[in-house]
Amino acid sequence: MTTPAPVSFDARPLTEPVDPKDVSAFVREMRARGAGASVASTVIVVIVVAIMAAVALPMVAVGISAGIRSGSAIIGLPFLFFFVVLVAIAAFAFIAHRRSRVARFRLSRFATANGMTYQDQVNDPPLPGMIFHLGRSRKATQLVRGHTPRFVEFGNYQYTVKSGKNSTTYKWGYVAVKLDVPLPNIVLDALGNNGFGSNLPASFARDQRLSLEGDFDKYFTLYCPEGYEQDALYLFTPDIMARFIDSAAQLDVEIVDDWLFLYTKREASTLDPATWAWLFGAVGALMTKLDQWARWRDDRLIEEQKRTYSSVSASAPGAPAGVPDAGSAGAGTHALPFAPPAGMLTPPPGVARQGRRLKRSGRWVMILIVVLVGVGWMFLRVLA
Repeated sequence: MTTPAPVSFDARPLTEPVDPKDVSAFVREMRARGAGASVASTVIVVIVVAIMAAVALPMVAVGISAGIRSGSAIIGLPFLFFFVVLVAIAAFAFIAHRRSRVARFRLSRFATANGMTYQDQVNDPPLPGMIFHLGRSRKATQLVRGHTPRFVEFGNYQYTVKSGKNSTTYKWGYVAVKLDVPLPNIVLDALGNNGFGSNLPASFARDQRLSLEGDFDKYFTLYCPEGYEQDALYLFTPDIMARFIDSAAQLDVEIVDDWLFLYTKREASTLDPATWAWLFGAVGALMTKLDQWARWRDDRLIEEQKRTYSSVSASAPGAPAGVPDAGSAGAGTHALPFAPPAGMLTPPPGVARQGRRLKRSGRWVMILIVVLVGVGWMFLRVLA
């Protein structure tokens, strides 16, 4: 396997000291742009502090008053303790808010220093990846974007899933790379970041698994739509497989429409220079091989367009009765003068309907296995 070349970038804005005045100016700029994260977090901190003050001050006053009247300071101790707890909570919220402001400012400067742009937050981002259509309260934050030689977005994403009275928030880091043409929906489930089963939020039918040559299956499980096995082999040539193994073995990968997504359970947009070096290296290694994917075409689109044209022609009100279809046996031996020569039809960029999305499968099998293991363990404990 090849060793990726080290990536050169300016990481100083991630760690060097910042001027509080510059941070405040940045926050005001974000507010002027309507960046939701800055406004919302500020409002939340103000509300928390106001509630703490409204609750704590009267209680402390009551405690002190009760202690003075009784002549015993012990009576006021519980109120004083409660006040200290509330002050600690308010201080923690203020510090967390301040750190968030500084982190966003650092990432903005980091993006500028490396020829990229920064956006604070996007609610319900319009991306086709599997994680972007689950739950509710969906938002992408701390977006660092590169625009040349192709669009690349590094961001953190979260969504909330509600089950009865309980709700769980799931967080992901992601990299979104814009491709030249739409490709079949292909998923690479990295084995190195899995625990008990896959960590992906979706499961796919087993008959869509495709085994590739070499050591690739030791690092990834590849899923492709049924009937697109040869297309997957065309896209994942040995040199591209080597790039994924060398640079993205800890990242789950999804190709959908004209996007390539890299998923991780840790923050992708972060103040850690090592994480940026890792992600920049992975994207840079893959970027040099993505150009050959632009030549891929789906031959099924020709048949799909022929069927559409035939159905439209047959139902056209102006079509004379009894005139055979151009592709039928009764059409004669002479080709129409405007018909393209045989073999000259080339499908346009795109993917036929059957290749646009993988078939999903339920997680009931995994749940059943867990239940059976639990029941078996309890049965053995009873026998023991």
